[in-house]
Amino acid sequence: MLDILCNTAVSAGCGRWKGRFAPSPSGRMHLGNVYAALMSYVSAKAKGGSWLLRIEDIDRQRSRKMWADMIMSDLDWLGLGWDEGPIYQSARDDAYMSYLERLVYPCVCTRADLMASRAPHASDGHVAYSGRCRPSTPCYGAVAAEANLRLMVPPCPGGPDSDEVSFDDLICGRQNVALSCYFGDFVLRRKGGDWAYQFAVAVDDADMGVTEVVRGDDLLMSTAPQRYVMSLLELPEPVVYAHLPLLKNSDGVRLSKRDGALSMEWLRANCSPRDVIVAVCRAAAVNPEEMLSVLERLR
Repeated sequence: MLDILCNTAVSAGCGRWKGRFAPSPSGRMHLGNVYAALMSYVSAKAKGGSWLLRIEDIDRQRSRKMWADMIMSDLDWLGLGWDEGPIYQSARDDAYMSYLERLVYPCVCTRADLMASRAPHASDGHVAYSGRCRPSTPCYGAVAAEANLRLMVPPCPGGPDSDEVSFDDLICGRQNVALSCYFGDFVLRRKGGDWAYQFAVAVDDADMGVTEVVRGDDLLMSTAPQRYVMSLLELPEPVVYAHLPLLKNSDGVRLSKRDGALSMEWLRANCSPRDVIVAVCRAAAVNPEEMLSVLERLR
C-alpha cells in the first residue's frame, strides 16, 4: 500500500499537489486516526506536494476546541507537520452559504419519517431519502432554518441524465454509485443551521485546492455525493482518491474513539513517536522500516 501511495504519478496540469488530513475534534485521536494521518502525509509529501490540516468541526454539539488543540499537539509530537492550516469548518459559514442557495429545497421530514419510508442498507445502515418533500419543479434559493435543505439527485428537472457517479480509487478500484438508490436527495444543511458533512467537504476540498484524498474506507461511498456537488457547482475535483482499510482490534472490531482504542493519551504516556509509527504500520500490514525510511527522507 505504501508503494501505491508514494509512487502514483502526479497528473500534469492539476496545479500544485495537495493532500489533507481532516479530523473531527470530538475526542482524542486513536491509532486508527494516526494511521490515516500518517498515510495521507506520506502520500502528499512523496509527490512533492503540501499537506493541509482541516478541522471538521461542523458538528457543534460534539466538537470541542480542546480536542482540536490535542489533535494538533499529537500530530506535532509524531513529527507530522502541516504546511497549511489549521482551517476550521466552523469559520466557513459564508463560503458554504454562497454555494448553498444555488442547489437546495426544504424538507421537514423527521428521522422517524426517514426510517419508516424504507429499509436501511444492510452494509452500513444508511437510509436513502424517499423523496417525500421533493417538489415537482426545482425551487432553489431556500434558506429556511426550520427545515433540512436537500439537494435533488437525478432523475430531476433540469438535472443530469444519469444519477451514477463513477470514480477510480487507488486501493478499492473502480466505483460506480447510483445516488438515487444509495442516498436519494441528500441533506446539505440541517434544520437549525448545521452544515452537512458531504456538502462542507465538497466545497472545502475544491476551495482549498485539494488534489488527493487519503482517508478510511468507511468514507468510500461519501465520495459520490461529494463529487456530485462539485460537478453541479462546476468546482475542481480531487485527482486521486485512496480509501484505506480500517484498523481493527484483535476481535476484528474497528478501532473507535468511543472505546478509547489505544488513544494518544495512553500512547504518549507509554511510547515514543517511533514506537507509535511502528505499531500503526504493523497493525496495517505496512513495513515499519520502509515507512521510517520514507519519513526520514521527507522531513
